[in-house]
Amino acid sequence: MSSILIDASPDVPEPSPAPVAALTVTQARRIALAAQGFARARPEPAERRHFDAMSDRLGLLQIDSVNVLQRAHYMPGFARLGPYDTDWLEQAAYGGRRRKLFEYWGHEASLIRCKHQPLLRWRMARAERGEGIYKNLARFGREHADAVKAVYREVERRGPVAARDLAPETAEGDEKPRAGTSWWGWSDTKRALEWLFWAGMITTASRRGNFERVYDLTDRVLPRKVLDTPTPSEADSHRALLRIAAEALGVATSQDLRDYFRLGPAAAARLPELVEEGALVPVEVRGWKQPAYLWAEARRPRKVEACAIVSPFDPLLWSRERAERLFGIRYRIEIYTPAHKREHGYYVLPFLLGDRIAARFDLKADRQGRELVVQAAHLEPGRDPAPVGEAASAELQRLASWLGLETVTARDRGDLAPFLRP
Repeated sequence: MSSILIDASPDVPEPSPAPVAALTVTQARRIALAAQGFARARPEPAERRHFDAMSDRLGLLQIDSVNVLQRAHYMPGFARLGPYDTDWLEQAAYGGRRRKLFEYWGHEASLIRCKHQPLLRWRMARAERGEGIYKNLARFGREHADAVKAVYREVERRGPVAARDLAPETAEGDEKPRAGTSWWGWSDTKRALEWLFWAGMITTASRRGNFERVYDLTDRVLPRKVLDTPTPSEADSHRALLRIAAEALGVATSQDLRDYFRLGPAAAARLPELVEEGALVPVEVRGWKQPAYLWAEARRPRKVEACAIVSPFDPLLWSRERAERLFGIRYRIEIYTPAHKREHGYYVLPFLLGDRIAARFDLKADRQGRELVVQAAHLEPGRDPAPVGEAASAELQRLASWLGLETVTARDRGDLAPFLRP
């Protein structure tokens, strides 16, 4: 799966802070897990306030359309809270003017805390200038400016609309968008909507049952308090976004911190400023090739007793290289790998037990058969299969119940499958 570097600012020399402390990888891993919300026991039962606190701590949730198990933005809540009411996410993301999350490009397509919207206006302004977005979409915005304006006026006139709601005869303006025609795979109307979305002029008002975006003017979607917030400078925005990333990651390299909101190399110039103000502490993590930063208020647990099935799109795993540094595993999503070349399976989720990745499961929700299918179960090297299997079985049962499935079926694929309870 390709990633998007949204901030295309030029390279600048990376700051090299002098470390004031040293951490072992184990210490760094536990700090990272605590920052991500895995070091505390799950609430019994989970309440809306727990979900709000989790999404506030993370800052954003990645969206992905893959629905073989559950859509990506729902899974971080289950990993940290256990079974929770997904209506809380729906209301937070699409609940009218009182919403707490909005859709935009953060780390890929994301649901971002509304209060952070002013921090991303610099990105929207760049997109309006054709910078930091797909080259073909930037070219479309330049060459079809009248069509883009016509689509904006149509959204303004009609209210919440999806791309397919805009028929060619309904659009106004000198150049009408040709809905239904092809322009490298999308209709011109859809492309105009996406350009407006990048530029922050429209946003997602809701999603239809097929996960289709319904757009409306940003001014009619976001809370008034957010819209009235003054726009910070780009430098101040970068500082604030790096601060959010640092709090969510606990301990991280410059690249880790920038990757959280897909910031370009120029944003690294803000890190010494965060060190100077006391928000970050330069540290050395033994075995890491790059210097790192510790969030000054990060928890440093001596022990982490997590038990969670983690989505490929979870913030804990966004950076595969960081996951390898923290957990000593090489993890890749293999959806787009030909079946005969897959090592672990199609939609593989790591199983976090204690403070280590103990296993990986290729999972599928068979909704018609009402069963959670474990298509493959692989134990990580050096782990005892019996206790891992017992803990995983209980967690898989919880996951199945949360998804409205009745049974868990483990196919005999992988070294851990025989140890899973039927």
